[in-house]
Amino acid sequence: MNNDFKMVAKTMFGLEQVLATELETLGAKNIEIFHRAVGFEGDMKLLYKANYCLRTALCVLKPIANFKAADTDELYRKIYALKWEKLINPDGTLYIDTNVYSDVFTHSLYVSQKTKDAICDRLRKMFNCRPTIQKEDADLRINLRINEDDVTVSLDSSGESLFKRGYRTEVGDAPMNEVLAAGLILLSGWKDCNFYDPMCGSGTLLIEASMQARKIPAQYYRKGFAFEKWGNYSKPDFRKIKEDADKQICDFNYMICGSDISAKAVDNAKANILNANMSEEISVEKKNILESTLPEGKTLIMTNPPYGERLEVADIIDLYEQMGNVFKRYEGNEAWVISSDLFALKKIGLKPSKKITLYNGSLECRFCCFDLYHGSKKASKQ
Repeated sequence: MNNDFKMVAKTMFGLEQVLATELETLGAKNIEIFHRAVGFEGDMKLLYKANYCLRTALCVLKPIANFKAADTDELYRKIYALKWEKLINPDGTLYIDTNVYSDVFTHSLYVSQKTKDAICDRLRKMFNCRPTIQKEDADLRINLRINEDDVTVSLDSSGESLFKRGYRTEVGDAPMNEVLAAGLILLSGWKDCNFYDPMCGSGTLLIEASMQARKIPAQYYRKGFAFEKWGNYSKPDFRKIKEDADKQICDFNYMICGSDISAKAVDNAKANILNANMSEEISVEKKNILESTLPEGKTLIMTNPPYGERLEVADIIDLYEQMGNVFKRYEGNEAWVISSDLFALKKIGLKPSKKITLYNGSLECRFCCFDLYHGSKKASKQ
């Protein structure tokens, strides 16, 4: 349990440094930042802690083999040679997730099939039975990554993606991924003030803000992890890690609130907030953004407005102009907006003090910070 080994935590584009900082806080060693991933070293206890506590990780992988393969036949032989009998019962369940970036291997489904054949053929030869392929709650989840001819085989310790926190039962037309929402809040540096989302949708930003403010572990509501089915899983160690993390949960002395023009969105947000047992600390109202008001005291505004690609808006430009006019009422505060519509963002009428490139699903976005003031920036400085 105390022997260190290499791990990789996958994340979304633009959140790599945030994830690296989280890992450093947890005590990870030899941290390396990659594209949409962060490599690190630690023991099994750190693997448990990373899964339970990381807010910006999609999954935590434990690499078990790395090799070159010129074609699918060589891939089959080298997968077959691995000692799968030490990792899975021959009559167990198996799932293979494949990511291919290669001119040699061009079809991820075929690569998954050859990998499955190699594992099952080895176990059938040894035990006269083979695992069953099963996506949900499989006994062993394997992540296969191929970059040209370089193959990395990893065990997926997480299971379902870590963005599935477990509190969200209702979603709207364009829901925000929980990992992205958590990353936005961490990137903003929000702390020690109110938090307000004037277009809150199903409430993801509000709930993630409350979880961060109260130090609720990212997977506090989650039912289980893939590593709990591993042969070397230590239930007492994981229980202790959860107990230690849960002891850090605290109260929050500021307000977290949201509003939305859609009654359905407000109902969804309230259902999710209730499911997270946060009804006393998060308030949501049905309001047009033009009617929005901030709670008393310093407030950070953050929102994920319609972009036009995924939500139909009668006049997206008019909406962003209205947003800018509303923001100018809130002098002395900060507003953060994420959008893929770069032209519409300019219609807010304020020059961003920070711009960060991120992806919301497949959409390239800008996450912009606006320092709020009345009139022109020059007049504000005077």
